Amino acid sequence: MPADWLELLRRFEPVLRFTRGERFFPMDVARYVENSSLWIHRPNQPAERLYADGELSLERLSEPRFEPFDSVQHIKFIEPLNITQLARYQLRQTFSRKNRKEAFHAGPGRLARVGYGSRLLDAIFSLSLFARGRVPGDTAAAAAVTYERIQQKEERYVYHGRVIEQDGWLALQYWYFYPFNNWRSGFNGVNDHEADWEMVCLYLHRGINGEWQPEWAAYASHDFEGDELRRRWDDPELERVGEHPIVYVGAGSHASYYQAGEYLTELELPLLSPIVAFFKQFNGFWDRLIGGKDNRGQSPTPQVFRIPFVDYARGEGTSIGFGQQKEWSQPELLTPPPKWVTSYRGLWGLWARDPIMGENAPGGPMYDRFGRVRRAWYDPIGWAGLDKQVAPDKALEKARLRQRAIAQRQHSLAISIKEKSRELHDLGMEAEAIQELPHLKRLHASIQTKIRSVSVELDGMRSQLAADDSLLEALDLYAERLAKGFKRPARAHLIRAHHPTSALSLRLGRIAEVWAAASIGIMLIAFVAIALFARHYLLVGLVSLFSMVAIVEAVFRRNLGVLISYVTNTLAIVAGLVLLFEFFWEIVIGLVLIAGAYIMWENLRELWS
Repeated sequence: MPADWLELLRRFEPVLRFTRGERFFPMDVARYVENSSLWIHRPNQPAERLYADGELSLERLSEPRFEPFDSVQHIKFIEPLNITQLARYQLRQTFSRKNRKEAFHAGPGRLARVGYGSRLLDAIFSLSLFARGRVPGDTAAAAAVTYERIQQKEERYVYHGRVIEQDGWLALQYWYFYPFNNWRSGFNGVNDHEADWEMVCLYLHRGINGEWQPEWAAYASHDFEGDELRRRWDDPELERVGEHPIVYVGAGSHASYYQAGEYLTELELPLLSPIVAFFKQFNGFWDRLIGGKDNRGQSPTPQVFRIPFVDYARGEGTSIGFGQQKEWSQPELLTPPPKWVTSYRGLWGLWARDPIMGENAPGGPMYDRFGRVRRAWYDPIGWAGLDKQVAPDKALEKARLRQRAIAQRQHSLAISIKEKSRELHDLGMEAEAIQELPHLKRLHASIQTKIRSVSVELDGMRSQLAADDSLLEALDLYAERLAKGFKRPARAHLIRAHHPTSALSLRLGRIAEVWAAASIGIMLIAFVAIALFARHYLLVGLVSLFSMVAIVEAVFRRNLGVLISYVTNTLAIVAGLVLLFEFFWEIVIGLVLIAGAYIMWENLRELWS
């Protein structure tokens, strides 16, 4: 790798800010692998350990292996703690003054931030953990003990740097490897799994003086991709320490965010995707029907049939990077990619046999869990939606080239229009010549068909020529603005940017939080009670139960007026449908009579005018 690329990596290396209570920080993979074992699961066979703890190395991990289809290779970082070790760890966490000071506090309940349907799905998701494969409960504690032991030998904080030139951009990738993801057990999140790979990418272009200058940053977050991950260097949301962008890291999940705060993240189960799509369309129709507001450009809001979780990226805990309490050690380089990156396609931690993959360890920086090359690796420009953006130093040149290409297309189009016009004139003359010759009737019909076809084609060409005139004019104006240093607004590419929950929305009463946490259980117990002791009034009881829940929810959310409005509109629609059903034919006859009278009046008025 060129020396100046390493200098660029160090010059712009991000500052990572964590939430209080975070136990795991970026480390080099060599120390992780040396403290791990390697396993292979072949179809219909018991797991086989290939290398025990202390035997594995990056060289051995890179060895080629030929295994049957559906075999799963995975690293195993730790063995579960025994009861004594677990008790010792928990006591140390409980009574240590330092740990108490740095302990995590969840704050407002996450379930109070979402609706009842999302809470119900959350309960089902929690119960599914008993049936799915999952990381054992004490694994996070064992991983923390092992990680602390590794750091005590040599405290190092390491990122893995990669540099790629693509389409006029220079992409600086900062890959962060965490030994454990304890989002579920540590911060009430979605999952736990051994190992975690995260990435931040900076995009540079050649400045006026020929030196590389930063233009965009893209922060990886929960396997998403596209424009929403990207912020321009002059965007005020992109905080920096000098030239070092600040990344607020999700507690346990290690997702990356631009602003400190708490982010509501929703898990959508693939099985429920059709239902989610239907209700999205229905909600849009309902909002239009009752005059709802346009939500475009706002942050995503909780949706029914999605499971809510909070990503805590408060940034008040440990900080790593330039000028922080912890600083980066010498980076490990992935350019050119070492063999352990390109050769090992297995999982970087425990394979929990989770069918929805959440508890299974991830693949490496190059490969996903299925051994496929990640888009962030083979197409870092497209991964962040930059494949449709021209590098600033190439934009003016590209605009001029595009103008020339369109002008050439117009020249060719003008020639084709002349030829088609001549053809259409000839066809029209032939049609006129045989107009009054009965024996050429079929030929005349054939010529008329050709005339219609050529006319449509000629109209399309002329329309394209007119559109190209407008496009050339727009490109000329655009090129003039580029020459003067024009840039679009920094946030023009964002549609639904993810922002932290506002402080106002977090001001929830304690009673509301308790109700949100207990409401699903109360509903289930009440349903059982009605079914057992008042079965004859089951329908009435369920309606009353749901009505009570809706009213309580509206009161806690200060939306009682909205609820009354929804109920009123719904009852009005239902009443209208009942009247339509009961007096259908009378309504039809009345409408026909009114229509007939109106048409007669309009026609007579025209006659007399």
